[in-house]
Amino acid sequence: MENESSIDLQGLACPVPLPHTKQVVMGHGSGGRMTHDLIQKVFLPHFSNPSLLAGNDAAALNFQAVTGTSPNEIETRKIPQIAVSTDSHVVWPLFFPGGDIGRLAVCGTVNDVAMLGATPLYLTAAFILEEGLPMETLEQVVHSMGMAAEEAGVHLIAGDTKVVQRGKADGLYINTAGIGIIPAGIMIGGARATPGDVVILSGPVGDHGIAVLSARGELGFEAEIISDISPLNHLVKSMLAVSGEDASPIHTLRDPTRGGLATTLNEIARQSQVNILIYEEKIPVRPAVRAACEMLGFDPLYVANEGKLVAIVSPQAAEATLDVMRRTHYGEEAVIIGEVREATAGRVLMKTAIGGTRIVDILAGEMLPRIC
Repeated sequence: MENESSIDLQGLACPVPLPHTKQVVMGHGSGGRMTHDLIQKVFLPHFSNPSLLAGNDAAALNFQAVTGTSPNEIETRKIPQIAVSTDSHVVWPLFFPGGDIGRLAVCGTVNDVAMLGATPLYLTAAFILEEGLPMETLEQVVHSMGMAAEEAGVHLIAGDTKVVQRGKADGLYINTAGIGIIPAGIMIGGARATPGDVVILSGPVGDHGIAVLSARGELGFEAEIISDISPLNHLVKSMLAVSGEDASPIHTLRDPTRGGLATTLNEIARQSQVNILIYEEKIPVRPAVRAACEMLGFDPLYVANEGKLVAIVSPQAAEATLDVMRRTHYGEEAVIIGEVREATAGRVLMKTAIGGTRIVDILAGEMLPRIC
C-alpha cells in the first residue's frame, strides 16, 4: 500500500449537507462543520478579535497592574494570565445515567477553562426556568451543581434566574461562565501542536452521548452505559507537573465534547496546520458503546464526551505524562492513540485495523442533538 504521507488528500472530503443560510437548524448546534460555518459567517464578522480568533474553548487574557501616582513613581507589572469561558446547557432529559444538567454545567465549564492549563477558580450560573418545573427537580439540579463544584474546587460567585412560559424551555436551561488563572510559563492552545508530538487520550470515547440517548429510551435494548461527566482540572494539574526538555511539554489540550474525538482532532489539525495520524486499534471504546453505535449506525469517534481530554505532548515527555495520567482517577485509562506529522496540513488520518488509511473528517451535521 502506498504510504499515507505520499497520498494527495488535499481535495478529498466527506460530502456535507446542503447549506442552511435562511434559518437556524439543529445541525448548527452540532459542534461540527455547520457550527463552525455559523461562527465564521454570523458571529466573527461582528465580534472578531484576537481572543476569539485563537479558536480555543477559553480565552487567555493578559492584564497589567499599574501602581504609583506620578510619572516618576508609576510602575507596571504583569499579572498572571486569566482564562475565561462560557457555555450553555440544554441537555434532554435533565437526568441520565451518570449525571444531570447541573453536574454537566459545572464540569463542562471547568474543563473548558482547564484546557488552557488554567486552574479554575470561579463560576457564574444563569438559570432559564420553565413555568411548572417541579421545585424538587430544581433542588436536585442545584444540589448536583454544588457537589460538582466542591469536587472541582471552584466557587459559584454570581448568578441569575429567569422564568419563561410553560412549554418554552424543556424544563430548565443553564448558562455558566468560568474564570481561572494560567500558571506562569504554561503555553497551551490549539495552534501549538508540532510535528513529532504524541497524541494522548484520557480514556474510552462515546460514553456521554450514548448514556443520554439511553435515557431517552432510543437504544432499543438494555445497556449499562454511564456518562463520563467529570471535572478534569485536577488531572490537568497533575499533567502540568511533568517536566521535559520542552519548557512547556504539553502543547495542546482539548475536551472532545460536541462532535466527538474526530471533530476535536480536526480542529487542532487546522489550528496548528499539521497532520494528525491516529490508530483505530488504539482508540478505546467500551463494548456497550460500540454495540449501540453499530446498531444505530454511529461512529464512536463523533459521539460526545464530557469527561475525557486529548493531549498533544512533546515526544520526550509523552511516556511520563501518560504515567502521571494513569495514576489519577480520571486518567487511569489513558492511552497513546497517534502522532502529529507535517504531511497534508489540516487533515486527520486513521490507520485502520485492517492496515488501510482513511480520512477522518469533521462532523458535517447533527448526529445526537441536545446531548450537552
